[in-house]
Amino acid sequence: MEHVRLPLMSQEFLVQRVECEPMIKSNTQCKDLLIEAMKYHLLKAEQKALFKTPRTLPRTPIGLPKVLLVLGGQAPKAIKSVECYDFKEERWYQLAEMPIRRCRCGVAVVNGLVYVVGGFSGSLRVRTVDAYDPVKDVWITCQSMKARRSTLGVALLNDLIYAVGGFDGSSGLDGAECYDVKTGLWKSVAPMSIRRSSVGVGVVGGFLYAVGGYDGCSRQCLSTVEYFDPEANCWHPAAEMSCRRSGAGVGVVDGLLYAVGGHDGPLVRKSVEVYNPQTNTWSLVADMHFCRRNAGVVTNEGLLYVIGGDDGSSNLGSIECYDAKLNKWTLLPSCMVTGRSYAGVVVIDKPIT
Repeated sequence: MEHVRLPLMSQEFLVQRVECEPMIKSNTQCKDLLIEAMKYHLLKAEQKALFKTPRTLPRTPIGLPKVLLVLGGQAPKAIKSVECYDFKEERWYQLAEMPIRRCRCGVAVVNGLVYVVGGFSGSLRVRTVDAYDPVKDVWITCQSMKARRSTLGVALLNDLIYAVGGFDGSSGLDGAECYDVKTGLWKSVAPMSIRRSSVGVGVVGGFLYAVGGYDGCSRQCLSTVEYFDPEANCWHPAAEMSCRRSGAGVGVVDGLLYAVGGHDGPLVRKSVEVYNPQTNTWSLVADMHFCRRNAGVVTNEGLLYVIGGDDGSSNLGSIECYDAKLNKWTLLPSCMVTGRSYAGVVVIDKPIT
């Protein structure tokens, strides 16, 4: 009984339910614990903060196990398939398919829902948005973007979903817009300094970074980087990467921004570099095992995961994991059922079923 947090229960519950229990009435130690709980409720807030016992401290929450979702992609055409990887069980399984075929899309998670934004259906660049409910394993149709965007960058910043750059079927885009799930509305924000399709994005320190990509005007893969300040609604230049990277995966670990793989024309890269926003500098880290472009990147428990992509000739089903402390890449023992590039990827809490 001494392990039960009686002081954290309501006064009503203590009086109406606990006090009348036979065990409480017949046991002196149990009575003392009930008295302790009642005294706790009589204290003022500042006194409660000083009244520390194992029973007055809230239980430390244990995080739910995480799973990786891989949504759609190109294999070799746009697909509806959604695969889920359980990190703990080290196995893959299928989830409900997306409503439409979709590759070259972006993904963000808000309030437990997984939003899949834009992309390419196999015939059209789309502006549609669908949300996946992992608890019910169902899809919901959401408000479409203002512009058609494939090979866009998508990230969550201040509870808003940002869609950055991309390709609308005729030209690369410099525009950006954000979606408020509370209102269900998209709003345009300041455009980037340059058109960027196949752009990677990540959020560090309250800023959204747009990394590399392809400039359709000059037909050049890009090494340039810029970041968006949501307070000022403007973009600022950041230090350039060491090389041009279009279709690079971008992830954030411990406040550092990683640019993974990508390509410069026909050259597909296995190199990886990391950006420190405090020093505004890029540094090379260990190469991946395989050359990859258009791969998905996520983080989980301080590790960086790179999912699928293509090596310039075929789609990949393998997953690599980077440990920054060891500066080492490790191949996961289990591959996706369907090798794919241009997939949306995200880590979520494992649904309780």
